[in-house]
Amino acid sequence: MTSERNPDAVDPYKPITVGKNQRLKLTTEEPFTPTYVRQALTLSSDPAGTYASRVKNRHVLLENPIRESRAKKERAAKQARKQVEGNTRKLKALGRNAAEAKGLWKLEKNATKFNLFVPLHQLWMGYMSELLGLAAPDSSSSFEGKMPSSSSMHAKLVKADLHGSLLTVRRSRNPCLVGLSGIVIHETENAFKIVTRKDKLKLVPKQNSIFAFATPFYSTLPPSSSEREPAQTQQSPAEPLTVLDRPYIEFDLHGNQFCFRSADRSSRKFKSKETIEL
Repeated sequence: MTSERNPDAVDPYKPITVGKNQRLKLTTEEPFTPTYVRQALTLSSDPAGTYASRVKNRHVLLENPIRESRAKKERAAKQARKQVEGNTRKLKALGRNAAEAKGLWKLEKNATKFNLFVPLHQLWMGYMSELLGLAAPDSSSSFEGKMPSSSSMHAKLVKADLHGSLLTVRRSRNPCLVGLSGIVIHETENAFKIVTRKDKLKLVPKQNSIFAFATPFYSTLPPSSSEREPAQTQQSPAEPLTVLDRPYIEFDLHGNQFCFRSADRSSRKFKSKETIEL
């Protein structure tokens, strides 16, 4: 078998001789792409027209990417939602058990000072003044006609936050607790944690106890801009004031009917019950 060799054919295996510092240039009589397309389109009646209309001067994707299935897209979307939900859970507040495990509710011994929590108590008085809508004090000494409505106050007080209030144990089955008074720094479902005037931290159970706490009679919020100038002339007292150092209204709190967390009381509907004697 003999093969005839075309003298005009280019031998692709022929060594390329290029001089030093010279660029290699490959030239052909016809571009490769038009020739390849015209030869590949054997079923087309007009390969040249097909090339001119569909290939020439266009970006042709030589590799066809694999399309993702619908099930794969749904799995990816589900994993993305789970990741977002996991990040949201991490941003939520710590639970009660996690907070106790990290010692967030533990108070150092040198921090159990009554005067350290008086600013919290004064902040609570301003909170009660705004919650109950108390009127500002005036120059007259008469209290007639200025007493707030007790019916509207009771509905707000049962849902109020007591952190910072000045609480006193009036009656209790444990006689050692009677007369104990202090600022509430933590309220749980079954107990109050208070700091007394003797700088002692006490845990007082709610069960079988009756407490007394007072709210200011007048508003303790700062006066308006028109009344601020004459108020500045008054000298501030040497010691911080509590609610008992000014006109106040006192309420009784029955612990047996108050065994709820502070957050639960804000959304709970209370019903009137008969007073249960200890």
